[in-house]
Amino acid sequence: AAYVPLRRITFDREAVYIAIGIKPNGHKEVIDYCIAPNENIEVWTELLQSMKSRGLEQAELFLSDGVVGMKTALAKTYPLAHFQRCVVHVMRKICAKVRVEDREA
Repeated sequence: AAYVPLRRITFDREAVYIAIGIKPNGHKEVIDYCIAPNENIEVWTELLQSMKSRGLEQAELFLSDGVVGMKTALAKTYPLAHFQRCVVHVMRKICAKVRVEDREA
């Protein structure tokens, strides 16, 4: 989810959940999206179930950041899909543990 400022009752930042699919020809397509006050597994579960109810029968691979419970939610909705953590998020986590002068190496 990406946080953006939204004008509703207040000017708070809210989470915009975006599910993007990649077709066999390599083209990307927004499959579904929703807006919620914050990021949590319940909203991701609802989004996955919504995609399934609208006709997305199977997902081959699911990439995500480290949201706790995502693998469980995915296993309930798309049990045959493979899960992979986003490489960018993995590298950020690793770099946070490395001294600044050693990061370039």
